[in-house]
Amino acid sequence: MLKYTEEHEWLKQDGDEVIVGITSHASEQLGDVVFIELPEVGREVEAGEEIVVIESVKAASDIVAPVAGVITAVNEALPDTPGAVNDDAMSAWFFRIKPQGGVDLSGFMDEAAYNDLIG
Repeated sequence: MLKYTEEHEWLKQDGDEVIVGITSHASEQLGDVVFIELPEVGREVEAGEEIVVIESVKAASDIVAPVAGVITAVNEALPDTPGAVNDDAMSAWFFRIKPQGGVDLSGFMDEAAYNDLIG
């Protein structure tokens, strides 16, 4: 089951890790994505820390870590094919993170609450 942030990220638990991407709504708002800079694997991050740079023809934006933890993997194909985010934002994940203290996504929005947010 997916969870969502107010920053338009989707989160999916996979064992003791969380997979993170941006929502289709965020992709549509950005327009054509032309550049993505991902964090280093092994980097320790704090919740709310800007860790991904994403640039489109319309704007530059940052993606923040939804939880504190360690980056365990990045989608290595994205920097070479940033348009994949526009093609299918829900499958073009950015990074995996192992949260400090274990996975707890209960504080994030479900799909209905996210749909209310974006109206």
